Amino acid sequence: MTMSKTAPIGRILGAPVPMLLPMDGPVHVLLIGEAPGPRGADKSGVPFLGDAAGKVLYDVLARLGAMALPPEIDRMAWDGSLFNAKGIAPVAHGVALGNAFDRCPTDDGATFRAPMRSELEGTANLARLTRDITMLRARGLKGIVTLGRVATRTIDTLCKRTPMPELARRALPHPSAQGLLSMAPDRGKGAKMADLQEAWMVRCQYTVLQAGYPAPEGDRS
Repeated sequence: MTMSKTAPIGRILGAPVPMLLPMDGPVHVLLIGEAPGPRGADKSGVPFLGDAAGKVLYDVLARLGAMALPPEIDRMAWDGSLFNAKGIAPVAHGVALGNAFDRCPTDDGATFRAPMRSELEGTANLARLTRDITMLRARGLKGIVTLGRVATRTIDTLCKRTPMPELARRALPHPSAQGLLSMAPDRGKGAKMADLQEAWMVRCQYTVLQAGYPAPEGDRS
């Protein structure tokens, strides 16, 4: 998640943000980020929706046919509060979106902080993740894609306690500016953010397919 240092974020709600699930049908792949962002999912109530890092994720899932957003979203600011006010709701197809920690971390309701390892790997949070993944396995889950080191470490810890060998596990850098720069040569020196985002989207699409999402009809041999 990336944030301006000067623009106000408003009151952080800190309420649990549930997974985004398809209304029906199978769920092939679960994508897991770190935590809801203060301007995005904390306000929209939908994982990654309105988070700065979420735009590229929703775009690549739309390319795959795994996500649909109403067309008017292209004419709106990418802002969780606005999406909530307008009733904007993405529709997932064959994928689920969630977070390693299901609420925007804050100590005072005004300042965002990163989730602590004790929160991420505490009994309550790991039990929540286990319940969610168990439910998805009943809907045909084939793989998990973690976005960023925090999500990867949390799922690693979970799988050590509750082995799930039948699930493919893949890891990607987080689609935040910091994560994109980490995957670029020479720490992204001289690189354009748009190029880094496009490279990440190509890599994400490949990874989601590797994790078990069915290839589009035209790509099947």
